Amino acid sequence: MRRIIVLGSTGSIGTQALDVIRANPRRFELVGLAAGTNAELLAEQAEQFRVADTALGATDAEQLVRDVEADVVLNAITGSIGLGATLAALNAGRTLALANKESLIVGGSLVQAAAAPGQIVPVDSEHSALAQALRSGTHDEVRRLVVTASGGPFRGRSRSEMRDITPQEALAHPTWDMGRVVTTNSATLVNKGLEVIEAHLLFDIDYDDIDVVVHPQSIVHSMVEFIDGSTIAQASPPDMRLPISLGLDWPNRVGGVGRPLDWTKATSWTFEPLDEEAFPAVALAKAVGRAGATFPAVYNAANEQAVDAFHEGRLSFLGITDTIARVVDAHEPPAALTVESLAEAEGWARRKADALIAASA
Repeated sequence: MRRIIVLGSTGSIGTQALDVIRANPRRFELVGLAAGTNAELLAEQAEQFRVADTALGATDAEQLVRDVEADVVLNAITGSIGLGATLAALNAGRTLALANKESLIVGGSLVQAAAAPGQIVPVDSEHSALAQALRSGTHDEVRRLVVTASGGPFRGRSRSEMRDITPQEALAHPTWDMGRVVTTNSATLVNKGLEVIEAHLLFDIDYDDIDVVVHPQSIVHSMVEFIDGSTIAQASPPDMRLPISLGLDWPNRVGGVGRPLDWTKATSWTFEPLDEEAFPAVALAKAVGRAGATFPAVYNAANEQAVDAFHEGRLSFLGITDTIARVVDAHEPPAALTVESLAEAEGWARRKADALIAASA
């Protein structure tokens, strides 16, 4: 029986995690819940699962992690505000099921230094797929990681064809049902850029050896190419309950959590190269990742401001990645990476992005 704390319990990943826990009462015990602002749903969840320990807001979520005895903390908070909870879980010795990729990306070496080997288990479908495929060989036998992308709702469009995209169009993801920020990030492919940085940090693979390929069907969630020419892929219908269940009970598999592929039906899977001219966010993320220090935090913070401005009608769709690039280009990193310097860099990036957005209006 694994004791679980779910942070971000009212969001997409959090509610699906509760589905997994509900279906496996002899395997998982829910001992803590935290949400951002949805107090009403949080209270309903606590009552349904008979959980006494809850928290509202990121600061209280961190304290919950420190105070409640648990084996696994699922961090499904959205955004870099989840960094404190990630560090709290690691410092408390919990297994961290990480859906809050931003905390690893922003925290970088701080998170890596706090984590024991194997303490972080990825929940993103792509990184869960890589973790599964990497069990087929040693680190020295890996040639490259191939991260798949659906291509989002604007796959195949040129840059000029995306000038007048509306927020409603950006939220019409063809495969996944996610929140506003992640769905928009998938449309710009900023999300895929963040996932490349995450893959580098999780698996210690050089950026030159991490590729992104467009796979519209979202069946192959990522692949590992080995030095002998073999490629191991993890394939399943798009359902986040599978990687969530692995995050909660790694490396054990939870029976019946997802449906298998139907091999009796004819089907086709396609793979396409990424159009980096139309979607420059991935190449920019690789450059940011190589620069390290506070650059990933600045990339992420500028994006969050730009996404908000886009949905509020103050910025064009193409202006999101343009704003990120301009903020990153203007950034001067601090001498040392600390929690305080990260916070200062993020604050600067948000102010800089807001100023650029206001000037472009």
